Amino acid sequence: MPKQNRKLTTWGKVWRATLAIIVPLGGGFIVSLFTRDAMAKFAEFNQPPLAPPAILFPIAWTILYILMGVASYLIWWKGRDSGKSTDKSAAKTALIIYAVQLVFNFAWTPLFFLLDLFWFAFGWLMVMWALIIILMVKTRQISKPAFYMLVPYILWCTFAAYLNCGIAILN
Repeated sequence: MPKQNRKLTTWGKVWRATLAIIVPLGGGFIVSLFTRDAMAKFAEFNQPPLAPPAILFPIAWTILYILMGVASYLIWWKGRDSGKSTDKSAAKTALIIYAVQLVFNFAWTPLFFLLDLFWFAFGWLMVMWALIIILMVKTRQISKPAFYMLVPYILWCTFAAYLNCGIAILN
């Protein structure tokens, strides 16, 4: 059986990179449709010190989702482009972890804002945080630029955990 031509056109690369960015942005947008009153609700909570204004959240998440999408593309590209089966396997594992943590990410907002399950949402966020750390460890072995694109994400999620816990305590 002849070997497949693995060369991607520029259009193919652009399409895959765009799709990698659209997935987290689209998921975040869909969640925001269901939780559109979340920022107004956030303003009503008793908040811990350092709580930012509500307008910062959609801006931060847009930037983070773009970085996450680019990181996932870089992971996929390294796994695809590598001739080593271990690299392909590592990339596949990292992308599975990425997908799982993305589901956790999308589910957190309704848990917190729609269901008011502050402590459960905090535990959920801790599991997500652990998944992001595992993803980062795996990603660092595959693509250092992808790893660095995930650093703001883990920092923001750490801050989100502080806010979540603070709101759970104060409300």
